[in-house]
Amino acid sequence: MSYPVTARLTLVSHAATAATRNAAFPLDESLERPESVTPSDRLRRVETIVCGPEIRCLATAERLGFEPTVESALADLNLGGWRGRTLADLQASDPAALLSWLTDPTAAPHSGESLTDLRERVTAWLDGVSGRTVAVTHPAVVRAVVVHVLDAPLSAFWRLDVAPSSYTRLSRSGPSWTLRETGHPL
Repeated sequence: MSYPVTARLTLVSHAATAATRNAAFPLDESLERPESVTPSDRLRRVETIVCGPEIRCLATAERLGFEPTVESALADLNLGGWRGRTLADLQASDPAALLSWLTDPTAAPHSGESLTDLRERVTAWLDGVSGRTVAVTHPAVVRAVVVHVLDAPLSAFWRLDVAPSSYTRLSRSGPSWTLRETGHPL
């Protein structure tokens, strides 16, 4: 595979939603406090602006002052039948399925996407990133990218805390990405 010579990527985690506050698996929902997102000078020198297709990503990008292109590869982890449910509810109703999902990267007891599937999807997208790009997406997507960049096992996915409105900067020169910086808030 041929890689672009250099690339700079800033991943922005969407702003907080009611699901964020309630430890729930989100539906396609609006931001809880859109006014908390303000444009940032840190994100001005870019060539490409993309975002996941969900309302929360589009709204975050717009509040940052962008008119993004929707990129389906940046969609949230597909949680199938668990969307709209809380962790507490799942722990009470189906603890074995929840434990399986949290410990086996190939598991998808919710009939959605496994962590392995997510990593494959975002890695394929990441391989094509070139120039200076900002991508507004989801904590799960950011985690999958960081795990890939660090060549870490998928079990590390759960050890990464990606806060709402936080950013993760990566750079590439040749085939390998480097984690440059993480921060919160923008």
